[in-house]
Amino acid sequence: MLLLALAAAYGAAKNETVGELKLRFESAHLDDRPELGIRIAQQQLRNADKLYSEGNADEARAAVDDIATYSEKARDAAIQTKKRLKDLEIQARKMAAKLRDIKRTLAFENQAPVEQAIRRLEDVRTSLLKAMFANGNKQEQQ
Repeated sequence: MLLLALAAAYGAAKNETVGELKLRFESAHLDDRPELGIRIAQQQLRNADKLYSEGNADEARAAVDDIATYSEKARDAAIQTKKRLKDLEIQARKMAAKLRDIKRTLAFENQAPVEQAIRRLEDVRTSLLKAMFANGNKQEQQ
């Protein structure tokens, strides 16, 4: 029964809208923010891909901005808690790759916001990598 309850809770969590996730993110404990932030970014990545495919460039731009913004918020929380750094770096790398794929399909005038989001995700990755390997540098300096 416990397994069934956990599965139901997980299924309900998977069906949350971006708006619901954003509300949860703002009120979430610091330890929960990295996972929520990345879930928002991933969901917005799927939304952006769909919106660009449907020709809704303005709505897609807003989703692309959310991808970068919530990835940055997830990174900040992960660095503060020193948890989930590796997972976030991997997810940021995958999202940047997907954005590159999306960018290749867009008209030139729609590529700039996607390129900017890719750069922001690469900055997220860089700071996560620095945080992961910061302890190794301190030991070498001593």
